[in-house]
Amino acid sequence: MGFKLKIEGQENIELGVKSIETVKFLTDTPDDSNARSTDLGTSIIVTGKILAAVGGENSDGTMKIATWSLVPAEKADCYRKLTVEVIAADEVVRKLSFPNAFVVDYTETYGDEEGVGSFYLHMKQKKDQLPTIKVEGGYSAKN
Repeated sequence: MGFKLKIEGQENIELGVKSIETVKFLTDTPDDSNARSTDLGTSIIVTGKILAAVGGENSDGTMKIATWSLVPAEKADCYRKLTVEVIAADEVVRKLSFPNAFVVDYTETYGDEEGVGSFYLHMKQKKDQLPTIKVEGGYSAKN
């Protein structure tokens, strides 16, 4: 199984199967509700490896993600279009699209045994734009 992450904004960011280890899609409603709540939130959490640039290759997009995580709420660029693809056996199992995603948490961890490092990225869709989320899948990953 592999994952692809594409973030579109003033600067496009892409992470691929070499970098991404896990993807988690979450829909959250209040736990104290006795009926379906209108207070809904949707998140995507991506974890993976920070890859070093080798032999003239571009480094992975984690540096760009770290920079995006620092954009203040007053700037329009804090919201970006996010697309995650979950791919297995050359088929897109899920394609999740958040047109107005923002960073909730971003963490980088470094150690002398793990290689370059690892990252944790938690993103949410802007609450008033929840109906614009797309969940697709079940088609060939070959273009």
